[in-house]
Amino acid sequence: MPRQTVGIFLFEQVEVLDFAGPFEVFSRTRLEPGLASRRSDEQAPFSVFTVAETAGMITATGGLQVVPQYTFETAPAIDLLVIPGGWGTRPLLDHAPVLAWIRERAAVASLVTSVCSGALLLARAGLLAHQRATTHWGALDALAALDDTIMVERDARVVHDRVISSAGISAGIDMSLDVVERLHGKAVADDTAHYMEYRRSQ
Repeated sequence: MPRQTVGIFLFEQVEVLDFAGPFEVFSRTRLEPGLASRRSDEQAPFSVFTVAETAGMITATGGLQVVPQYTFETAPAIDLLVIPGGWGTRPLLDHAPVLAWIRERAAVASLVTSVCSGALLLARAGLLAHQRATTHWGALDALAALDDTIMVERDARVVHDRVISSAGISAGIDMSLDVVERLHGKAVADDTAHYMEYRRSQ
């Protein structure tokens, strides 16, 4: 079975756990349970990579420096698009190349997701219109202000609509495990959470 590609967008001042949480979940998911299957990629259903607008190192929140694997121009096809958040989303709300790339990739992805204030970028790109969505508690009003057709769910950790959105930071792990369950079943998602020693939200 061919692996589904997971593309995670990176940018200056991206929140670390917003991208690292989903990266860990998708990259460590295995179709065969247990530790032994994680010693290789043979049972891995996902191929996970990071993408930035341009080449070179980016600095995430807290000063962590990361070199994305691909640029907008070089990234392969993306089945599952992950848009994380962080303070760096704000300047991108009016940055046309990023919004255009998100629209372009979302149009052909099988699933589009957001973590934290990544939902603001999706809203600005017009991808949350007439949908239920959530974001970090500190960005809920900003999300509502971007598009009054969005039904903002203020107490949800993960919201499933055409786009799957999650609340702040650690909620991206829950969102990613929900996606694993949706695509490969509860047993695989629960095994991934167990491997990570993460207690799934109910």
